[in-house]
Parts: sequence; C-alpha cells; structure tokens
Amino acid sequence: MKKKRENVNMIKTFEGVVPFVKRLTTQSQSIDNWIFKLHYRLTFAILMVSTILVCSRQYIGEHIHCIADGGVPANVMDTYCFFTTTFTLVKDMNAQLVDKGSIPHPGVGSYGINSTDQIKHHAYYQWVPFVLFGQAIMFYLTHILWKKLEGGRIKYLVDGLELAAFSLEDKNFRISSKNIPTKQEKEQKIQIIRRAFIDRLYISGSWSLNLVFCEILNFFNVIFQIYITNEFLSGQFLHLGSDVWNEGLESSVDPLDEVFPKVTKCTFHKYGPSGSIQWHDAMCIMALNVINDKIYTFLWFWFVILFILTASGLVWRLLTVLLHAKSAAFNKMVFAYTCPGKINPWDVLTVSRYCSYTDWLFLKYLAKNLDGLVFREIIIGLAEELDAENNSEQAKKSLLSDTSIENEEFKID
Repeated sequence: MKKKRENVNMIKTFEGVVPFVKRLTTQSQSIDNWIFKLHYRLTFAILMVSTILVCSRQYIGEHIHCIADGGVPANVMDTYCFFTTTFTLVKDMNAQLVDKGSIPHPGVGSYGINSTDQIKHHAYYQWVPFVLFGQAIMFYLTHILWKKLEGGRIKYLVDGLELAAFSLEDKNFRISSKNIPTKQEKEQKIQIIRRAFIDRLYISGSWSLNLVFCEILNFFNVIFQIYITNEFLSGQFLHLGSDVWNEGLESSVDPLDEVFPKVTKCTFHKYGPSGSIQWHDAMCIMALNVINDKIYTFLWFWFVILFILTASGLVWRLLTVLLHAKSAAFNKMVFAYTCPGKINPWDVLTVSRYCSYTDWLFLKYLAKNLDGLVFREIIIGLAEELDAENNSEQAKKSLLSDTSIENEEFKID
C-alpha cells in the first residue's frame, strides 16, 4: 500500500511539467530550427525536471540530517544547519586520510573552537531549486521573444495548405483537425503566397534579422548560464565535467565530493545553565547532494554540447547568408529535404537572385511548412513571375534608352 502511494506521489510530481511539454510539442507550424528547439524545449524540460527532483522529498528523504552531541534536539539541529552554512575542512579533503581511517569522511575531521584550519562553507544547496527554475525560464524567454517578433506570418500564409497536395476538384473535407481545400481554394491560397512574397521583396528585412538576433541571443544565453552556474558553485563548475571525466569516481575523494560533499560539519552555539556559550559540533548527512551532483555533472556536459551546437548553427547561418544567391548546388542541398526530386534548383536560384536574405530565409521556412508538391507550384510560379517582371523592367529601360538616343539625334539634326 505504501509503495502504491509513493508511485502516485511520483506521478503527481511530474504533472506540473506535462502542460509545458504538451504545449511545446503540439505547435503545428515550424518557425525555427532544431537547434533553437534544443534551448526552449529540451533544455527547459531538463531544468524543470531537475527543479522538481530537488524539491521532491520522496526521492531522497530528508534534505539534511545532522548528528550532534546531547543538549540540542535533532529537529532543531537539522533546521539550523540547513538554513545556515555547513562546512568541510580543506586539509581533510584527502583520499589517503580516508583510506587510512584517520577521518570518517572526506572533509570531516576534528575542529575545535580555537581552530585555525581553513574551512570551506557550503551554502548553495538552499538555492538550487530557485536557480534551476530561473535558468529554465531564461532558456524559454528567447522563444517567447521570437514568437512575438515573428508575429504569426508563417501561420497566416501556410494555414490550410498542409494537406493541399490531396485536394480534389470541387470538394473539400477534413482529416482529423486538418482541412483539405478544393483545387480552386488551393490555387487562390498559392496566389496569395506568391503575391505576398513578391510584394515584400527588398522591403522588409526584419523577419530574418529577428530570427538571427534570437539565435545569437541563444548563443550568449548559454555562455551566461555557464557563468551563472560557475559563480553559484563558487567557481567549481567550469572544470567539473572534465575532472570527473579525467579522474573518474573510483577514489575515496572524487571531484564530486569536493563540490557536493555528502557529509559535512555544522557548529551550533547556545547558552548553558551558567550563561556561558556552549559549542555543539555536528556531522550532517547531505542527502540533497546525491541529486545535486548528478544534475550539475549532466548540466556541464549538456551546456558544452549545447554551446558547440549553437555555435555551429551560427556558422551555418553565415554560410547561408554568403551562398543563398550564388550557388545552385547549395540551394539544391538546402531544399532537397523539402521536396526531393520535385524541384529544380535553378528555379530556386532564379528566385534567390531577386531576393534579399530575409526573403530567401522566409522562402525556406515556407518550404518547411508546406507539402513538397505545393511548394513546387509556388517556386515555379515565383520564378516565372519574377523573370517576367525583370524582363519587363529591362524592356522599359531599353525603350527609354532608345528614346533618349533618338532625341539626341533629333537635336543634332
């Protein structure tokens, strides 16, 4: 019965995360890339689950439990040592002393009232859930900002065309929550997209600039979160993962014991019967650190991976800026996954020649949200219209040039 109740509590613990996960995974239109999603989906979920684990007593029992000599009630000592700082002795953080049995635990040795031994205070454990929750929010804020800046433009244009490749001549119907338009409705919608795309050429550079700005913001946010975590752990986070990787966890004093000690010391002072101050030395079991060390070791590796991937994404973004209007092979590679074998890269290059980078990037995201056959119709129509407009402009310039020459000849005559 008790086990069943614990399982129910475990399920309830994660219920708070479910609405976020559902909302993040049910977005119908794609307005960003998978690296962007790693920030506001996966990293946000990792930090939220970590926060819940740290706050949940059923996984680790009491957060702290202290053993002291007589005279101080156990619950008073536990509360006092949790809200104040516990500490370890730097000289006793020694594997040889532990192996010889000279001290009971790493960093836990004799410490008198007049001792001058260097001690290391551990106060971070009180703030771990607040810091993790704040970091989760910061990873999600960039997504909120981008949705606000994007303004639903992709959704407005592609809404109703997700299944347009299956449209019939004179009948529309629904599959699940998606609408399949008639061929006439599809053509009207495609024409709206073409017109909207042509009308905004060289006019608005805000869409891609805002996306690139948010991607850069993600990059600096990762660096900022690494800095915050390192400061929070008193400068011990930057080398945490590399130390664990290089030194392992086999030693009596491993790298995690130095940052997240499982047993610490705590000193409680109170007045005795005669009014003198009595010194009570306690040894505290830090059950919370059993969870903390796993969380922060994983976060070290995850932040490093996220930093590398985000930096690689920015390098890729720079390549797209440089090559989008020059290389047919590059356009073929970029659009190949969208409609493989259905689109001529020269059509894309024709459109790209008349596009600013923001228009090219907007076109790419249209491709991500449309069926390949529908996008093929759009890109072919755009290529034809842009070529026609360009030829018309050239004809006008040629006519004006000929007229000017004739006028000059008339003046000379």
